[in-house]
Amino acid sequence: MKGSYADQINAARLLLNGLKNQGKVLAKRGLDDAFTANFDTLLADAQKLDGEQESLKSRLAEKTALLTAKLEEVTKASAEVKKLVKLDLPRESWKEFGITDAR
Repeated sequence: MKGSYADQINAARLLLNGLKNQGKVLAKRGLDDAFTANFDTLLADAQKLDGEQESLKSRLAEKTALLTAKLEEVTKASAEVKKLVKLDLPRESWKEFGITDAR
């Protein structure tokens, strides 16, 4: 199966529905009630894991936004420190602050 997880789950759901509707015809090929029940369980587990993954992706996006905002604050504060260091300290001492600028 190819496509997104949701596409794969939907395709498997269609297979399961067809199997439930035409199970008697396919039972002679080994697709009996036990197989159908197992397939249903596998699909339910996959759906549950897909839901958990979507929840985690949402939480990750939230944390990424928080981190981005915090790093913007750090960048602004760093620029202020650099500016003041350059104003008040000789160029030779800038390296102590990690400043490698020429000016």
